[in-house]
Amino acid sequence: MASTTTPPSPGKRHLAVLALGSVILSVDGYDLFTVGTIGPSLLHDRSWGATPSTLGTLGSVTALGMPFGSILAGWAADRWGRRLPLTIVMVWISAAMLAAALAPDLTALGLARFCTGIGIGALAPLVGAAVSDGAPPRRRTLHLAIAMGSIGIGGTVSALLGRILLSHVHFQTLFLIGALAVVLAPVIWWVFPAGQPHRDDEPRRVPARELFTADRRGPTLLFWVATFASMALVYSTTAWLPTVLVRNGYSLNSSLEFTIVFTIGASAGGLLMAVPSDRGHLKGATVFTFGLAAAALLALSSKQPHPVLLVVSAMAGLGSLGCQNMIISYMARYYPPRLRGTALGLGLGVGRLGSIVGPTYLSIATSLNDSPRAGFVAFVVPALLGVIVVSFLPATRGRPEQSAPPAVAPIAVEPL
Repeated sequence: MASTTTPPSPGKRHLAVLALGSVILSVDGYDLFTVGTIGPSLLHDRSWGATPSTLGTLGSVTALGMPFGSILAGWAADRWGRRLPLTIVMVWISAAMLAAALAPDLTALGLARFCTGIGIGALAPLVGAAVSDGAPPRRRTLHLAIAMGSIGIGGTVSALLGRILLSHVHFQTLFLIGALAVVLAPVIWWVFPAGQPHRDDEPRRVPARELFTADRRGPTLLFWVATFASMALVYSTTAWLPTVLVRNGYSLNSSLEFTIVFTIGASAGGLLMAVPSDRGHLKGATVFTFGLAAAALLALSSKQPHPVLLVVSAMAGLGSLGCQNMIISYMARYYPPRLRGTALGLGLGVGRLGSIVGPTYLSIATSLNDSPRAGFVAFVVPALLGVIVVSFLPATRGRPEQSAPPAVAPIAVEPL
């Protein structure tokens, strides 16, 4: 009986944190992908008065709340540890999904999605910091890839449920299912360690200006731009991919099928990219994911045999969601533990501007150009921006934790 009432032992806690963190981020992915999943059904239901631009607006409203969540969560994580903020956020995001399920009109739905966005924005820096804290040094990217890859699993669940349920139930049922995540709140309190996780690091209150010391200023700004590009790509594809596929002549079921493969590719590909990343090639892996996204999304715009399109969809998922995961891993490895929560929170907070711009940008691009290929071509732009920016970031070498960065290369990875 004791095993059911006491937290995991210290030796196994990092595995428990990794497992629970993965579940939490699958909730993040489910909530993130739901707007894209229900998009065609929302447009088909004339009682809501939705137009194609409505999807872009809902995506942008969701994204508008994310910077607030990211920045506040990063600050709270370095002040109070990971457990308390995560517990609060899980209750918050479940309540927001319930509000979306009960929304009577588009205005109420938009407000609920804004609140959902605050929760989504908070989850990645909190879970990323917690998983990175306990991961073995030479497996940090792998652990983060497993956790962040769960975002794709949540998206897969959303698309699968959409394919199974949307022809039989109202689209708001998918939001109601998302509200069930509240049951994770007590589990988080039980599994995650309490208090500040790095008590030997001073000062405990980390000022944001430490991200802009002479040796960190350039990489910090580059990380922010790269995160902006990754978020613009991720949130434009998740909000618009099913609709863009339907515009290209595919049925709703086919578009959801492609979305399922897209998210599976993202999850599996993240694990694949972790292997070279943990062997000192994190920069190359990150550039590769951005480039792969550009090539695969462009390839989706042309008519090809169905099996080929499924493979290309998986590659597009690997690149589109994989680039976000790689950037998060990159930041977690670059900054020391006492700065990690703040760095992830601020980096993702600023980068979330891309999640606001992305869906609106796709909405405008598809409205101004009648070509079915317009949406796919528009997807490529942020991917290419990411390739350019990441190429200027300092390369990581995967040195042991106890090694100090050489004096001649002050922007190399610091000991974690």
